[in-house]
Amino acid sequence: MKKTLIYTASFFILIFLLFSSFALYNMRNRHKGYVMDKVIQGSATGPISAGFAALPITPEVPDTWHDANGDARFNPKDGDTWEDGNENGKFDAVWIAGFHNKKPAQGIHDDLWARTMILDDGKTRIALVSIDVIGFFYDDVLDVRKQIKNEAGIDYLTVASTHTHEGPDLMGIWGKSPLKSGVDPKYLQYVKDQIVASVEKAAENIRPARLLIAQDHERGMETLADTRLPHVFDPGIRLIHAIDRETALPLGTLFAWANHPETLWSQNLLITSDFPHYVREYVENGIYHNDSLVTPGIGGITVYINGAIGGLMTTHPTTPVQDPFEDTVYLKPSFDKARAQGQIIAQIGLDALKDNAVEISEGSISLVAKTVYFPMDNKLFRLGGSLGVIKRSVKGWKTIQSEIAAWSLGPMSFLNMPGEIYPEIVNGGVEAPEGRDFAIDPVEIPPLRSLMPGDFRFVIGLANDEIGYVLPKSQWDTKAPFAYGREKAQYGEVNSMGPETGPIFHKESVKVIEQLKTILP
Repeated sequence: MKKTLIYTASFFILIFLLFSSFALYNMRNRHKGYVMDKVIQGSATGPISAGFAALPITPEVPDTWHDANGDARFNPKDGDTWEDGNENGKFDAVWIAGFHNKKPAQGIHDDLWARTMILDDGKTRIALVSIDVIGFFYDDVLDVRKQIKNEAGIDYLTVASTHTHEGPDLMGIWGKSPLKSGVDPKYLQYVKDQIVASVEKAAENIRPARLLIAQDHERGMETLADTRLPHVFDPGIRLIHAIDRETALPLGTLFAWANHPETLWSQNLLITSDFPHYVREYVENGIYHNDSLVTPGIGGITVYINGAIGGLMTTHPTTPVQDPFEDTVYLKPSFDKARAQGQIIAQIGLDALKDNAVEISEGSISLVAKTVYFPMDNKLFRLGGSLGVIKRSVKGWKTIQSEIAAWSLGPMSFLNMPGEIYPEIVNGGVEAPEGRDFAIDPVEIPPLRSLMPGDFRFVIGLANDEIGYVLPKSQWDTKAPFAYGREKAQYGEVNSMGPETGPIFHKESVKVIEQLKTILP
């Protein structure tokens, strides 16, 4: 009897040790010793140069499938079947990220992209890459930085995700089941390689440039909804249009607006970048009604970036989108709805460039970039990490490393945000509603955009990481009684690192913004 107890205890201890070793390996620091602490002080203004490039990151979808009951979930027990397109005897699923598990793609609607804009003041060169994926972890960004050739001359690289909910899973949590990663390692490496190639190609395309900078603070409210109280938005549309100073030919455009690219919603089974596809198409090539050109495009390569989309900034199936040319209002998710939305948003940006653009051809780049640490209080995130479903470095048992940066050029400033930040932290409006979990006053004040220098203040969402939702601690609400008199908790906390994320992010962002202002020329 005693030996049996000893053997049983030894067995369970062995299992515990094996699982602990497995978990620690999965959550190991993949870039041990890496710390970002970069300060670039702007000097005398110099002539600005710019370079753009766009390379596809569209996956192959070799096998397709039939959704027998229309639930957008692959389940053979429901009668779902698949076709072996590459005849290898297995179902090569491309798992679509964003809404639920078991959602393989049936095909491709439009290409996904790694689109790069480089700005150079003669001394410093900044590269900003936008990729059509739901999120890209910090470890993967560091891998990319290591691959870029020195000849590209990049002093600082930002990789930002558009956050499309219609692309392949690159985070691991939208696979065949919650406990099985949806990431294809070969596709992930392809994306990394294409980012590197896009940056290096943009560096080759550098040209002396003049920049037209414009913004519209209000009209971006069209087609935009907030699905969580308090209703606070980040509706501003901001653009940088670069023109070759010698040939007067267009080089490219940075287009910034804050909204979840999920207009097609959860039943769409085609790979697509959602409405950013249409925004880019219309900015570059013009807006047409039938075969008639309504608004000319401005050419070049359009790079779309997101902003403060937490909270939740979205175009919900209950959000109407009025077709700008037809007597039609779209509610049901469709490509027509995304197309109409793209026409509306592109038109607002083109109008802003036409009506109130500021032009510069000289400037000086200043930058502050710092490592920041967040506690991973989310037990589901820790479980996913320990099982290897979510593959990102963890310091110790529950701390992740990420990065925040603030930089400027002329009348523009930029704040890199490594997740989906709530607009009230950026623009103001943090509340402390009755029923909240923490009896505290608002912590994340003043709003970050109010501290940023310059007349054009860009916030770049999901920049260099995806840490989930960044929400005010005074609005954290997972326990009854619930805030705003609700019978159940609002959506958000389940996809956040934890209640300390907002305060830490705000505190560290204030530091880099204030330091940036001390080094401006």
